[in-house]
Amino acid sequence: MSDDELIWRVSGGSGDGIDSTSQNFAKALMRSGLDVFTHRHYPSRIRGGHTYVEIRAAADEVQSRGDGYNFLLALGDSFARNPQEEAYYGNEEIKPLSENLDELREGGVIVYDEGLLSEDDIAELDLEERAEENGWHVYPVDLRGLAKEHGREVMRNTAGVGVTAGLLDMELEHIEDLMSDAMGGDILEANLEILHEAYEMVGDEIEVEHDLRAPEGEHDAEQALLSGSNAIAYGAIDAGCRFIAGYPMTPWTDVFTILSQNFPQMGGVSEQVEDEIAAAALAVGASHAGVKAMSGSSGGGFALMSEPLGLAEMTETPVVLVESMRAGPSTGMPTKPEQADLEHVLYTSQGDSQRVVFAPGTIEEAYEQTRLAFDIAWDYQIPAIVIYDQKLSGENTNVDVDFFDREVSPDLGSTLTEDELKEAAHDNSGKFKRFNYEDAEDGVASRSIPGQKGGRYLATGNEHSPVGHISEDPDNRVAQMERRLEKLEKIREELDEERDSTQTYFGPDEAEYGIITWGSSQGAVAEAVDRLNENGHSVKGLSVSDMIPFAEREVTEFLESVDEAMVVEMNATAQFRGLMQKELGRFGDKMTSLLKFNGNPFEPAEIVEGYEVNLADEDRQPEAQVRIEPAAGD
Repeated sequence: MSDDELIWRVSGGSGDGIDSTSQNFAKALMRSGLDVFTHRHYPSRIRGGHTYVEIRAAADEVQSRGDGYNFLLALGDSFARNPQEEAYYGNEEIKPLSENLDELREGGVIVYDEGLLSEDDIAELDLEERAEENGWHVYPVDLRGLAKEHGREVMRNTAGVGVTAGLLDMELEHIEDLMSDAMGGDILEANLEILHEAYEMVGDEIEVEHDLRAPEGEHDAEQALLSGSNAIAYGAIDAGCRFIAGYPMTPWTDVFTILSQNFPQMGGVSEQVEDEIAAAALAVGASHAGVKAMSGSSGGGFALMSEPLGLAEMTETPVVLVESMRAGPSTGMPTKPEQADLEHVLYTSQGDSQRVVFAPGTIEEAYEQTRLAFDIAWDYQIPAIVIYDQKLSGENTNVDVDFFDREVSPDLGSTLTEDELKEAAHDNSGKFKRFNYEDAEDGVASRSIPGQKGGRYLATGNEHSPVGHISEDPDNRVAQMERRLEKLEKIREELDEERDSTQTYFGPDEAEYGIITWGSSQGAVAEAVDRLNENGHSVKGLSVSDMIPFAEREVTEFLESVDEAMVVEMNATAQFRGLMQKELGRFGDKMTSLLKFNGNPFEPAEIVEGYEVNLADEDRQPEAQVRIEPAAGD
């Protein structure tokens, strides 16, 4: 077993503290000098149901979840609906062990809680036989019994972490520090006793036969462990956002919660409202009144935002919305990742839309592109949407703390001061020509805030004249539409010429074959590209973030530079490839698709296999639960 990386999976039932346990263990690994990347898998139930968190840790950069894993801590499901095998959902009590065996690598380590899982349960799994076939090292430990000796059964997680640290020959210093930060008094003392007893038990009572150890590493700078939701929330704060309205819906709720927790200290306002229509409408209203505002939801909730989004487009009210994708349609699989809302976000609302859409693929991009969304929205008076998914929302990875050392930008963009309003164009009635198409630079008409002297105008969802009166005059309609559409051309020019590219490239420039992706699949693709080149292939990759206005120049140059390209995305209908064919139709016969939509994100090995099957031009599908779709016309 290689010690180059540890991929530790802790499994149990929802409500068993799996998330908090994994968070602290990931932080301990990070503080020991390792790069970490977490993947969370959980059911849409408050208590009970198989859940796990996977932590990949290595001395070198970790870009995605790994291929399988090598250490399982199975705590059992304390809140199982029914521990009987003949129950509808089977024996849920044992699923944290039984459901995880197929992905455990050869030579892997298993620790299971024999305080919950009986000998009969283990016998049903043929665990002994499978362990022998795969070279697994199995260590049954009565974690619940150990916890009860010192306090309460709930402390079994601490016992599991102690056994893990002992089996991996890890120091306890960082784990102890994290426990001390989180608790105190008798609770802390009891947990420390359990931690140390479990750790020492490994040396005293367990014959360690495996050679898996925690890697060793060192960071050059102070690190923070963050999710994509943290990054989006912090990007909004640093962009000057001080109003958010929302309604809880997994997985967007994380962004809403983080901002709601932080706004009171900085004079911001957070409103939980009755539904997503109200949430988006409040954000549009707050922006109209002069504050940087945002809202968001996941697929079903975002559908309700269609009308307020159209209103923001017609009234040219800047607002930022976030859409956190999950598997659909309808409620679908609400806690599983998928990239199937792209077309929904691109085209929802009425008529010819004018909006900007960014799709970050990493923690850093989530922060940067959220700030960019606010900049563009307020400079060009246009709604901007940040689209991401449950994977990016919930996965945690370490980031240099000084990455976030930025200036806050409260600037309201193209909003006029009262002195500037005195010189602005007004109608004979005295109303400000808010939607003036005659001297609008880059399609952007000057904006006023309600209450400013000389800034009075009408705002309506109907097509309107320069001062906001409803107008169905054909000449006015054409002039206003062309002016609003001109913004997208100018935004594209700014993104191409004045700002750093938001697309991400990897692999050798001269490579003959390309892999293109978007959003949270970026890390797995980047690692797959590295592996393919190490194996003698000639491959490079591109991850695209600019959906509207589309990154036409960069994608064109990439496709022109390769013989073929494979498009990797987590949906069943190749939505991103469809967007590229819409924008760049001449490349349709150059692009195949590798699709995954089973509720789990890509592993790098699946992309490597997909590439090799596709390159071989064999009439078969990969063995993994992914699907290849041929190029247009094939």
